[in-house]
Amino acid sequence: MSGPASEIMRPGPASRLLLAPLLLAALAACEPAGLAPAVPAAPPRDVAPPEPPVAEPGASTLAARAYYARVEANYLAQDLLRTDGGGADAPFTARDLAENFVHIAFYDEFSERGGRLVPQAVENRLHRWTEPVRVTVEFGASVPAAQRAADRAAIAGYVGRLSRITGLPMRMTARRANHTVLILNADERGAAAARIAMLAPGTGAAAVRSVTEMPPETYCTVFSFTTGGSAVYTRALTVIRGELPERLRLACIHEELAQSLGLVNDWPRARPSIFNDNEEFALLTRQDEMMLKMLYDPRLRPGMTLAEARPIVETMAAELMGGES
Repeated sequence: MSGPASEIMRPGPASRLLLAPLLLAALAACEPAGLAPAVPAAPPRDVAPPEPPVAEPGASTLAARAYYARVEANYLAQDLLRTDGGGADAPFTARDLAENFVHIAFYDEFSERGGRLVPQAVENRLHRWTEPVRVTVEFGASVPAAQRAADRAAIAGYVGRLSRITGLPMRMTARRANHTVLILNADERGAAAARIAMLAPGTGAAAVRSVTEMPPETYCTVFSFTTGGSAVYTRALTVIRGELPERLRLACIHEELAQSLGLVNDWPRARPSIFNDNEEFALLTRQDEMMLKMLYDPRLRPGMTLAEARPIVETMAAELMGGES
């Protein structure tokens, strides 16, 4: 999710990388002199790392909190970041739904160029998950305890909603997660490269840099990964600024987790929708729910081209809209 006049950082083809098995770091223990060092037992692979104790935020995090509070207040003063899901003022037809789905599901928003992710809409095949999604959340040390509890609850509720909409099994877990949500303040993001490498080995330098050097106008980002040339997602990683106030954090949760399922692009004509850059809607809308249902309809399959899928997409859109054109 982006800021007032910017782009949302999201995975392009370079982000769909082959993932090696999850690596776990072992900590060396100090031993008394004269004794043979003990060999620590390796932690189980399916146990989440312990949550860090709350630390005092640094000056950069405090400044960022104040800045994003002003940004959110400015949005709200303009009646943006709506939570109503779209109403009579935002009508759409079956044709709108089909075209919006095509542009959001069959185009990548970002590509790698010169070692960085840059906006570039490129047609791609349909990508989605086929296995259950197991979501876990990790927080930076300076994220307050109350915010951790609120964000964890919001993500858990939203994961359940996404599962009901798509029919894809999704749940929160501390064991064997394949989608990790990192909520990090400025104090932690700059040092996040090692954790990203542990969670998703082989992540490209441009993707890592988009997190460690996240520009102020970028609020959050998500990367979904496939194995080799497959169109099936096997792992995802979401990074959200911990400095954001509540409405902006919720907007990031809604957009990035939904995009991790395969709605990868933004399309400025999509309304009502969170899949554009105008910040009108903060939370998943009625049309967004329809697009998620279409994405996981068994009539579509991972790897389909736009030409193959378009007639099916138009049929599904007409069905969801009750035959309205």
